[in-house]
Amino acid sequence: MGRLGSTFPPPHFPPATRGIAHRHRLLLSLILFPFLPPVDGGQRTPLHHICPSEVQVSTMPDLRTPLRPKRKKDFVDFLVKFRWIIVIFVVLPVSFTIYFLIYLGDVKSSMKSEKQRQKEHEENVKKVVDRLKQRNPKTDGLVCTARKPYIAVGMRNVDYKRARHFEVDLAAFRNILEIDKERMVAKVEPLVNMGQITRATVPLNLALAVIAELDDLTVGGLINGYGIEGSSHIYGLFSDTVVALEIVLADGRVVRATKDNEYSDLFYAVPWSQGTLGLLVSAEIKLIPIKEYMKLTYKPVRGNLMQLAQAYADSFAPLDGDQSKVPEFVEGMIYTSTEGVVMTGMYASKEEAKKKGNVINSVGWWFKPWFYQHAQTALKKGEFVEYIPTREYYHRHTRSLYWEGKLILPFADQWWFRWSLGWLMPPKVSLLKATQGEAVRNYYHDRHVIQDLLVPLYKVSEALEFVHQEMEVYPIWLCPHRLFKLPVKTMVYPELGFEHHHRQGDTSYAQMFTDIGVYYAPGPVLRGEEYNGAEAVHRLEQWLMENNSFQPQYAVSELSEKDFWRMFDGSLYEQCRRKYGAVGTFMSVYYKSKKGKKTEKEVKEAEAAILEPAYAEEA
Repeated sequence: MGRLGSTFPPPHFPPATRGIAHRHRLLLSLILFPFLPPVDGGQRTPLHHICPSEVQVSTMPDLRTPLRPKRKKDFVDFLVKFRWIIVIFVVLPVSFTIYFLIYLGDVKSSMKSEKQRQKEHEENVKKVVDRLKQRNPKTDGLVCTARKPYIAVGMRNVDYKRARHFEVDLAAFRNILEIDKERMVAKVEPLVNMGQITRATVPLNLALAVIAELDDLTVGGLINGYGIEGSSHIYGLFSDTVVALEIVLADGRVVRATKDNEYSDLFYAVPWSQGTLGLLVSAEIKLIPIKEYMKLTYKPVRGNLMQLAQAYADSFAPLDGDQSKVPEFVEGMIYTSTEGVVMTGMYASKEEAKKKGNVINSVGWWFKPWFYQHAQTALKKGEFVEYIPTREYYHRHTRSLYWEGKLILPFADQWWFRWSLGWLMPPKVSLLKATQGEAVRNYYHDRHVIQDLLVPLYKVSEALEFVHQEMEVYPIWLCPHRLFKLPVKTMVYPELGFEHHHRQGDTSYAQMFTDIGVYYAPGPVLRGEEYNGAEAVHRLEQWLMENNSFQPQYAVSELSEKDFWRMFDGSLYEQCRRKYGAVGTFMSVYYKSKKGKKTEKEVKEAEAAILEPAYAEEA
């Protein structure tokens, strides 16, 4: 997500559509249908081909004979069911106000000269350095940013901030410092988000090489965590497009790290480190030339999961190796276990888009159908092509938060809501998190899935089968990305010797992976059955480790510390923690990612500066 990306995709939201009125029962049947097995073993009919009465008849056998025992409802179910009231009357209006104020701040920043912005940046960096030097390691806690725990666009509990810690305020670091057209580099501060950067670059026919879909995702989060987009099959992950990093180290030194200077080890260790090696205060990121429109081809695919996975791979990795057939953007969405749509995009000029007969679709307007639902129409009308304004294409999933918006507000995709209140969408993820108590949050952890699986391309079909059996979640997002063979072994890495197998999509310098985005309530939950989400995630994580695959750290993880280091390689990371003084100043990445509350005892143990990493014992 990207996504659900990363670095941090949308939050857990309840299956609020299970209602008591006929309208709610009908909506439930429409939501449930894609997750239920086909009647009599036959081919499942696309959702939009069926009338409501047919839905009720076809789903009744499955509802009468659930796969698991029915779950008894409790008070939390009531809170979750009617949470949409708070979203409508509180979260949406406040979100809109915050978005508007942020926009005004971005406009104000853009009106300043680059020289003024750089001067303010240097002053703010000095404040960070001075603040770090005020810390007493013996009495103060580990260093954390001053952002409130609920503001992060991620799913894990950031309860480490509820324990003793030493705050450093980075709130001022949200400016675009420079757009260098000669070097084709954008220098930005870590709190610059994707919406802000595209507003500045797209009018110049420039863009970051990789742009995460959700507006709120920040540069700092995408570098320190995980960022992906439809162009990642060419450019890799967001962190692969970084040219230089400006970092404040634990001792207050400010360094500029690149892949070939004296801080190259730090440059390669920062991605996936979750800000536990130092404080990122700016980054220089690769720009690419673009055109005004995206020419997007929607192609329906049908078959079993293996056939869907192969059709997806063929869309961007031609078997004959002809690079002229590789699209500039690619994305797949699987709507049921037998149906999906693959989208491939190429940049197009304004002149081409406006030629007679071409269809232009401005998907960014608030009243437009949600993108994933619009793409699904290809299953009914067949392959089609349209032109989308480039910036609107970049942020195509923002308004609906992929498809999580359907669970936040079950009626928000209806025409009457889109036309009347659609301009208030989306709700801010941070506010959604702030308005849920611990009981509701735990409900989502157990009965909702927000996971991204980073899987080698040749294992996508196996992963889809596993997800179907364990979670039965649809739609599923597919986005390919290159995992480059680097001079050093980083936390995520390609399989050893991959280049000798000559598998589809691989090159001598990079292995092709795929992000499998699993975001929604599982089928058993939608059917009201017993379901243990923690156990399902644990089994999923074991599968990932066994198949050289990875799980972004924004997700709610069940990994033990040993298993965490089975999944990720910590050698370079631990080396840099020692070398740059992060041990005893910044918490470890596992400690920061760990599910649940962090106790005072755990904080003290982290501060004890135990240098030996908790690597798993070799089997």
